[in-house]
Amino acid sequence: MVDERICATGIAARLRSQWDRDEGLGQNHNAVKFLGQDYQSLKSQTLRSGRLFEDNLFPCASSSLGFNELGPRSSKTQGVRWMRPTEICKRPEFIVDGATRTDICQGALGDCWLLAAIASLTLNDDLLHRVVPHGQSFRDGYCGIFHFQFWQFGEWVDVVIDDRLPVKDGKLLFVHSAEGTEFWSALLEKAYAKLNGCYEALSGGSTSEGFEDFTGGVTEMYELRKAPSDLFSIIGRAIERGSLLGCSIDVSTATSAHQNKIRSSVSVVYRGNMTKLVRIRNPWGEVEWTGPWSDDSREWDSVDRGVRGQLQNRSEDGEFWMSFSDFLREFTRLEICNLTADALQNSQLKKWSTSLYQGEWRRGSTAGGCRNYPATFWLNPQFKLALQHPDAPGQRDCTFLVALMQKDRRKKRREGKDMETIGFAVYEFKGRSGVHLKRDFFLTHASSARSELFINLREVSSRLRLPAGEYIIVPSTFEPHKEADFVLRVFSEKPANSEPDGRTLRPLAVFLNLFTQNDGSGKLGLTEFHILWEKIKRYLTIFRQFDLDKSGTMSSYEMRMALESAGFKLTNHLFQLIILRYTEADMSVDFDNFVTCLVRLETMFKTFHSMDTDKDGQISLNFFQWITLTMFA
Repeated sequence: MVDERICATGIAARLRSQWDRDEGLGQNHNAVKFLGQDYQSLKSQTLRSGRLFEDNLFPCASSSLGFNELGPRSSKTQGVRWMRPTEICKRPEFIVDGATRTDICQGALGDCWLLAAIASLTLNDDLLHRVVPHGQSFRDGYCGIFHFQFWQFGEWVDVVIDDRLPVKDGKLLFVHSAEGTEFWSALLEKAYAKLNGCYEALSGGSTSEGFEDFTGGVTEMYELRKAPSDLFSIIGRAIERGSLLGCSIDVSTATSAHQNKIRSSVSVVYRGNMTKLVRIRNPWGEVEWTGPWSDDSREWDSVDRGVRGQLQNRSEDGEFWMSFSDFLREFTRLEICNLTADALQNSQLKKWSTSLYQGEWRRGSTAGGCRNYPATFWLNPQFKLALQHPDAPGQRDCTFLVALMQKDRRKKRREGKDMETIGFAVYEFKGRSGVHLKRDFFLTHASSARSELFINLREVSSRLRLPAGEYIIVPSTFEPHKEADFVLRVFSEKPANSEPDGRTLRPLAVFLNLFTQNDGSGKLGLTEFHILWEKIKRYLTIFRQFDLDKSGTMSSYEMRMALESAGFKLTNHLFQLIILRYTEADMSVDFDNFVTCLVRLETMFKTFHSMDTDKDGQISLNFFQWITLTMFA
């Protein structure tokens, strides 16, 4: 006999996890411990043992290097040894005189995108030390253990590593410092490789991905050959909000190796006309612009002396001004990483308002594909967005960013899986919360906005402007039946309310044929599936209300109150039977069993009432009716 609980999915653990996050777990100051490793505890244990730390969860083995180009049979990994900095040089240092761009030299790994993002951290100590915690060194208390923090899909995680680094022919194989004695960047790269499964998983990517994992921000990307008409204004507003701005020049079809940072923007009066300027820094410090508005150009002679004194810079420090028109012509791409409020200094006057939701696409239930597939598009998760505050008095429009990110795809490279093709659409909808729009709505309504492309990147983001009102965001893969987990984020210049529709919860694998008593087919149709989700949403509300100690489980007392709240008046005898059947050994009831119980009760109540045609509280069954009822109800 198949038990209804056979497919229990651990919802209780997920509830406990969510409540932990509601209380601050996952924020930068209280990061989630990656793989359960606690840095302070491990360091204390290692110091007591008198041995140097060895990380058995990211071993010094070929599996940690890679699986293909850096796999065990690759010539690149032949002769690789794992050595500690204390074995590589006499006086290793973690960070010397602050982190600088010379600490970041590329090795035998195609992760220049990551190195550019690391280099950007050296320009901001506050952001750097969110990723590289203070108090680490090769001196006092050294025992071979270090840790770093990264933002991953809605939460900060703390990653512990040992300091054994891959070395070939006496030199570090991957990132290293120019001096060869400073190791923070090499250890940071190792921690990021551990987070993503191996070093090879870091090959290829965009700087925006590194920006986001080091800050928790949302990145916009602009191709400067087709820049929007208000891009200079966008840059100015981004700088006001403390955003990180990176511009690049494509040097081949595959890489964007020349990464620069926009530091500021300004308009100056030049020969009677307003001229737009941007100030750029080359983090590698090797090349400066020598055209108009460069450090010693003649254009500065025609600018007001006071303005010139504030802006002009004659030192060879890698920073320079150039006109906005030259910037659009000389550079290929602009990336803006917009930071969350917690990443900005308290004195920052303007900050983004942010919302974040987890979701998933699952074959046969929530993976509906894009609008090209109208029969299934409506099945995708839906999120409601209320834009209430226009950008400025007298205006109607509200500016906001939507960013859709698929999760953990680098880790899946080892399995031969790559990025799914993803995007989103936004529809105007005025109605009550909790409504999941059906097929007919999307057949008769056009989208108000959408992502520019469906593309196989980790994240798709768009800056949008829509009139104040209520909207539904529908994220999807391009084709239906593609499975992936995702994070949806909304950044708005003014506060905006957003909420999931309730169907973004992981589908419960309860015995679904409880809902198919009409035909006994054992299958769940789309209508019945939607009914199931509506019930699960209601059950979750009840469960959270009566789980008084927020443990993720209910006691028998809490269970009784919850059942009464759900509308079930039971005798003591029936309640005792329920407790015997649906509690664990410690007499607790988790969410899986709670749902199974309520589904069974509701089904049996409805079945009885449908058969009690004369409403006298009694029914008469023959043998086959009894079997049908007990087997399939």
